[in-house]
Amino acid sequence: MKNILVTGGAGFIGANFVIYMLEKYPDYNIIVYDKLTYAGNMDNLLAVSDDPRFDFVKGDICDPETVADTIRRFGIDTIVNFAAESHVDRSIIDPDAFIKTDVYGTYVLLEAAKTFGLERYHQISTDEVYGHVPFGHSSVETDNLEPRSPYAASKASGDLMVNAYFVTYGLPVTITRGSNNIGPFQYPEKVVPLFATNAIDYEPLPVYGDGKQMRDYQYVGDHCSAIDVVLHKGKYGEAYNVGTGTEMENLEMVEILLETLNRPKILIRHVADRPGHDRRYSLNVAKVRALGWEPEHTPAEAIAKTVQWYAENEWWWRKIKSGEFKAYYRQQYEERLRNATPS
Repeated sequence: MKNILVTGGAGFIGANFVIYMLEKYPDYNIIVYDKLTYAGNMDNLLAVSDDPRFDFVKGDICDPETVADTIRRFGIDTIVNFAAESHVDRSIIDPDAFIKTDVYGTYVLLEAAKTFGLERYHQISTDEVYGHVPFGHSSVETDNLEPRSPYAASKASGDLMVNAYFVTYGLPVTITRGSNNIGPFQYPEKVVPLFATNAIDYEPLPVYGDGKQMRDYQYVGDHCSAIDVVLHKGKYGEAYNVGTGTEMENLEMVEILLETLNRPKILIRHVADRPGHDRRYSLNVAKVRALGWEPEHTPAEAIAKTVQWYAENEWWWRKIKSGEFKAYYRQQYEERLRNATPS
């Protein structure tokens, strides 16, 4: 492993992974391949933009010719696929883009990995492929996949395709299924950066339903280190859950966020819930821990650290929230907030 193609590397988790890997491995070259959709942002990669071991290619993973050309040009031996449409709310509005990128795009990359005989293909997945998890159980990697949103279904389809290429073609693949990632550079449509940036400006926080949905919030740097461990120690054909192994109610997350920013709870507004909203995700992470990995942050620490980053980096998010984001926010929350109830 020397020349790694990181697809979706200008996005949130991908950019953090690129920075992490270049800092840790002086002999690795990282080539970011990104379409630069609304969530792809070259500002995320400013820390490594002058590194001679870093290159960037603007491209779509659904374009097999550009993918193949990039693999040849840079002598790629490993693909780590972060490229995905990734927001549940957007998948409810427009499922089409999710099927194209998360399913067909994964197929294109797998075909390229097979054709060029790459050393490793690694798929970044999500805990949402398991669907709602009842109390008393935490998802293990052999559980059935029961996605309940177009986003989750598209990611589950990608996972199944990855497994099929391992079984059918012997492709050296691994999968990580992460819990809710938070940290620097997360596009503010996601709940923690949305609420943090709203709270900074004393704007309302639109909490879905009763706010008692259970989530495992993990710091993105911990997720990156887990992917690193799986890349180097994971067994071919296996999936690995990645998270802290503990979950909290969304309302508890909101309270930590407001306390960190010294903002009042009156900003909380309960709004109409998301259709098909999963009540609880919970991961059993014993399998990745057996490889020697442990998270460095608890969910509460991850939330506080993330919120502080947004408070200190308004240069990054203010220009985002003044652009395309405004139209999306109005579409998603304007009517909900009009009919909201205070906490």
